[in-house]
Amino acid sequence: MKAGNFTKEQVIGFYRKMLLIRRFEEKAGQLYGMGLIGGFCHLSIGQEAVAVGTQAASKPGDAFITSYRDHGLMLACNSDPNVVMAELNGKETGCSKGKGGSMHIFDVEKNFFGGHGIVGAQVPIGTGIAFANKYKKKDNVVFTYFGDGAANQGQVYESFNMASLWKLPVVYIIENNEYAMGTSVQRSTLVTELYKRGESFGIPGKQVDGMDFFSVYEVTSEIAEHVRGGKGPLLLEMKTYRYRGHSMSDPATYRSKEEVEDMKQNHDPISTLKQYITDNKIASDEECKAIDKEIRDLVKKSEDFAKNSKEPGIDELYTDVYKFVS
Repeated sequence: MKAGNFTKEQVIGFYRKMLLIRRFEEKAGQLYGMGLIGGFCHLSIGQEAVAVGTQAASKPGDAFITSYRDHGLMLACNSDPNVVMAELNGKETGCSKGKGGSMHIFDVEKNFFGGHGIVGAQVPIGTGIAFANKYKKKDNVVFTYFGDGAANQGQVYESFNMASLWKLPVVYIIENNEYAMGTSVQRSTLVTELYKRGESFGIPGKQVDGMDFFSVYEVTSEIAEHVRGGKGPLLLEMKTYRYRGHSMSDPATYRSKEEVEDMKQNHDPISTLKQYITDNKIASDEECKAIDKEIRDLVKKSEDFAKNSKEPGIDELYTDVYKFVS
């Protein structure tokens, strides 16, 4: 579907969702700085088009699994911001009862399977979900996300081999934000065109402008239908950019302020979509400001919900350790 084929309501919905991710992540960063969110916290500010564009290209029943930079994708999957924020704050009302934190958030009802703290570990799990879909003859694909840093992990290629061999319905999505945990792709990788990484396993790949919602949506839709048709996995390299450090503890001194500012001013995915909206008279600048206020109020409510929720009781230490089968 081209940009012009969306209804006004759909475009506004995409804008609203991307804005929700941006404002939510900004608030999470603020709460982390205040010491209310503990552990590690990885923000996806700047990468909103990837999450919203790929989710928009999915169909009911499709599954999603990602790394520890997971808040944005979970929100894109229409999860409740309250339970996500509560989990980040370690409260019992969180999606993992306050025991998972930022890196281990799940919403099985929305087919969002995490949130994984080990680099690349989600790739074989996503491949396994795809195997289950094929075994059960389900007409669904699995969107499996990982970063450029995880692209050198051995388990990724074991998964590629099995997925290709068995023609599993999985779309592998590399969110290439260029710096992994702090080392640029150019310094760490000889072949920097990461979309080519599946070629030796017979997995075709495409590179996509991950800062543009419509580009993400269009290519992902095309790829997903190919995979859904039983033709095996495909690989997408989303060229994107994170404005913050790898995690909240990363000052990101390995890149210049000018580089970051250029991306913000000239390539920001939300500003680009807003410009499309105003240029095409889908909504006025004032209406966009009103949407932003609504989103800020929604995020404030999630903050209040988290702050007013209780911490998990001591007995929670012993729950969800084993699954008992009668």
